[in-house]
Amino acid sequence: MMLLVFTLDDWRCALELSTVERAYRAVAVTPLPDAPDIVLGVINVRGAILPVVNIRRRFRLAEKELTPDDKFIVAHAADRLLVLVVDTVSGVIECPARDMTSASAILPGMAYVEGMARLKDGMVLIHDLARFLSLEEKTALEQALRSR
Repeated sequence: MMLLVFTLDDWRCALELSTVERAYRAVAVTPLPDAPDIVLGVINVRGAILPVVNIRRRFRLAEKELTPDDKFIVAHAADRLLVLVVDTVSGVIECPARDMTSASAILPGMAYVEGMARLKDGMVLIHDLARFLSLEEKTALEQALRSR
């Protein structure tokens, strides 16, 4: 499996590369009233208005101000594109299936985590964006985007 590896504080995380559209430097985010708490706001990407998700809130990590040094990852999440705010993008790696463990074996109940990958230099938490937002968050986000 090909993975895009990124960091949040000292955590190394990844997304399946097939879900990633692009990664680039963070830009200013326009607030989106009535959006779920996990959504910072929206940005315009090539004419498309995309929600920016603060995954620090999902993992209860310390909040920090968005800076130009942060990175955005545009990725497919089930029926829409999402923009994730991350600290750094480390690169693309290939991880054989034998080096992966399913989330249900180590983190039961965390639906938005696909699993863990064992690499030569440590572990990487693999996220499943298709299940990242709860049904309530998806509904609130859709309503906020429609009323924008």
